[in-house]
Amino acid sequence: MNILNKYKHLSAFLLLGPLCFGQYQFEVKNVSKSYDAVIQIEDCYDDRCGGKGTVELFDRKNSKVQTFISDDLILYTEQGQKPIQGKLIPLLKDQRAVIIDDFNFDGTEDVAIRNGNMGNYSGASYDVYVFNKTRMGFVKSEELTELGSNGLDIFDVDAQRKRLISYGKSGCCDIFTTEYAVIPNKGLDKVFEKEEDMSVEGSVKVTTKEKINNKWITKTKVYPSDQYNRNKK
Repeated sequence: MNILNKYKHLSAFLLLGPLCFGQYQFEVKNVSKSYDAVIQIEDCYDDRCGGKGTVELFDRKNSKVQTFISDDLILYTEQGQKPIQGKLIPLLKDQRAVIIDDFNFDGTEDVAIRNGNMGNYSGASYDVYVFNKTRMGFVKSEELTELGSNGLDIFDVDAQRKRLISYGKSGCCDIFTTEYAVIPNKGLDKVFEKEEDMSVEGSVKVTTKEKINNKWITKTKVYPSDQYNRNKK
């Protein structure tokens, strides 16, 4: 191991201080273009970790940027990895305990931290923090946290159309898709809804509602189930 890389790795570990001991610790290098992350979690069993935890972001100079706290920081380790208390375990970027993206389309990265399974049908839920240029730090967004905690998982980010897309379902046969535009200094504006009703055997009833010029336009169409492609726009 290169001696410089060794000490760089060690310095992040030492910055965590005495709270590390007795907890399970993980490191995600290049969790985004700007940050690395060190994750500490209370409990691990087999490949699943959860309970109280923290995520600490480090910049490219290995300086700690901010600490985030979660009451239930759920994480799944990679195949063949065995968490050991006090040992720093490397994880891949797609570990899903911490997700970094530009959620409000202002050109700066924001942070989502896993916090339990409070979503639709016990789906993953997230606390969402947006970067505040005035405070030069991440501030929790109640609106985005609510959106990130009510779907089947965290919302999708469509950077090209500047939309946040949330998914949900009801029973076996109803799937819901909701799109939101992000209005600067105002918040989320629901602009599109789609319901795919598969309760009648052999058919799919699709109802869409789209907000155009502040008016909702509703359309309904029924497709044969063997010809319906729900991924087609």
